[in-house]
Amino acid sequence: MTDKVDALQSLTPGAQWVLRGDELEWLDTIQTQPADSVIAAKIVELQATYDGLAYARTRKIAYDLLNQDEMRYDDLINTTTTWQDAIAAIKVATPKP
Repeated sequence: MTDKVDALQSLTPGAQWVLRGDELEWLDTIQTQPADSVIAAKIVELQATYDGLAYARTRKIAYDLLNQDEMRYDDLINTTTTWQDAIAAIKVATPKP
């Protein structure tokens, strides 16, 4: 989930500000405070990027459940493709958009 904090950090890296609830107090004397419309647009952009990578987050969970090093070693010793088959199955189950 993307929020105003993420948008501000992306738009004005290193800027000094305080956000209390939805009230933004701009403390930075070097960077200019972005307009509310710019912040809102950045939130939409960051959320779209986050949503577009849902498949990668889902794949990572599945990859982490595999003991990949052992699978690759066993495949090498046994001349099998268990690891490759498991990775391919994950990619089929969760395709890139």
